[in-house]
Amino acid sequence: MYELIDLTVNDEQLKKTVERAKERNIVIPTFAQMKDPNLLPDKVKAKLAEVGLWDLNPLNLFRVTWKNEANPEGGGFVDVPNYIELPKAITGVDAKIIAMAGKYFPTGSHKVGPSVGCLVPRLVTGQFDPTYHQAVWPSTGNYCRGGAFDANLLGCESIAILPEEMSQERFDWLKDVAGEVIATPGCESNVKEIYDKTWELIETRDNVMIFNQFAEFGNCLWHYTVTGDGLKCMIDDAMGENDKFFGSCFTSGSAGTTHAGEYLKTVYPGAKLAVGEATQCPTLLNNGFGGHRIEGIGDKHVPWIHNLRATDMIVAIDDEDSLAMLRLFNEPAGQEYLKSQGVDADLVAKLSWVGISSAANIAMAIKMAKYYELGENDVIATVLTDSAEMYGSRLAEMKEERGGKYDVQDAAIDHAANVLGLKTDEMEELTYLTRKRIHNLKYYTWIEQQAKDVEELNAQWYNPEEYWGQIPAYADKIDALINKFNDMTGVLENM
Repeated sequence: MYELIDLTVNDEQLKKTVERAKERNIVIPTFAQMKDPNLLPDKVKAKLAEVGLWDLNPLNLFRVTWKNEANPEGGGFVDVPNYIELPKAITGVDAKIIAMAGKYFPTGSHKVGPSVGCLVPRLVTGQFDPTYHQAVWPSTGNYCRGGAFDANLLGCESIAILPEEMSQERFDWLKDVAGEVIATPGCESNVKEIYDKTWELIETRDNVMIFNQFAEFGNCLWHYTVTGDGLKCMIDDAMGENDKFFGSCFTSGSAGTTHAGEYLKTVYPGAKLAVGEATQCPTLLNNGFGGHRIEGIGDKHVPWIHNLRATDMIVAIDDEDSLAMLRLFNEPAGQEYLKSQGVDADLVAKLSWVGISSAANIAMAIKMAKYYELGENDVIATVLTDSAEMYGSRLAEMKEERGGKYDVQDAAIDHAANVLGLKTDEMEELTYLTRKRIHNLKYYTWIEQQAKDVEELNAQWYNPEEYWGQIPAYADKIDALINKFNDMTGVLENM
């Protein structure tokens, strides 16, 4: 069996990590606590009451959970994650579409979660020495922000890598948090250029450690354990007596979130899992390539951690539909238009929770509902990876590019053409052979370019239960190491 997360302990380096944690009053949360903040010690909860959500304070590690209160300052926790239910007046479909909000994570994006899932195992085993190593976060946006934030809280130096055409808000924020920021050529879909930069760092620096979200199984583990449970809590809260959970859909990105969909398949037998990408770069759909504007979903390749055996459908989303939805939901005229269509004012106020890739997730859910002709008792779940807070510059750019205004008539057109008008084109329900076709694309990125083992690639496909099925068990193993680490530092005991 392949070891997906190395838990070998380096005792000498672990001593240095423990000392760094003592110096900086760092306590590391367990996966169980990120899944259920009710398990947090009362003294941690009391101290969090004085800490802002985005503060560079180690206590905010305990806010790496979907169950934060919708409060930017000193918030507590909730049993059901913040979510929105999108009515037919918005979507045009009978199915119930529900979306879990990532806005109230530190940094405003759920990517602080998978980055914790990747870094913490190497810290509590002593594999990563914060007095020597630099954590490198190759990303198309939010992951390097989450990684830089988590590394800062965990007393580690970091290097953030992202394409130069990502939103200005990301670069402005990273200047104050990451030790070093590297902009690579291109846009959202230029992932190879990011990988090329990581190889350059490996070859020129002795102290870098790469946390590649597209290949790190800590990413899968965090989403399976924490996001999966959050979605289940949301689904159980939203479903009526006669409702049935139909499935989940997520844009591909690193494919980490798809493992939350795999968890839902274990809870709701027969549930489907759809994965999305931009129409302008349909790599999964038809081996295509190209640039696009849905920030947060990298492409032109298949992530190493994508389990194609568990994927039921590919859905392509035109980036213009995502951008139109962003404007409709966040421009004042768009919000007034939606109210005039009977959308509840409280819901309209929460539509700012929807960023560009979040809009793509909603568009996926609408297309999925239309394809399967779902009714009012069918439920589809997705996530809002980040909010409009990261895209103010994009809204301003679009307004300038498109005549300097956005009025109710513009909103009505966007709603009719780009939301209600979504069609079931550019979708594929996968068979055994079409799943294998996509899986085989991994060879060209990961075996030829990134030095992965072809035997492991075959194990992913031919031994899925053994290979992918071992992921959930790592949570308890890592939690035992985290508890031991926290005992060694004594910070929690002396808090």
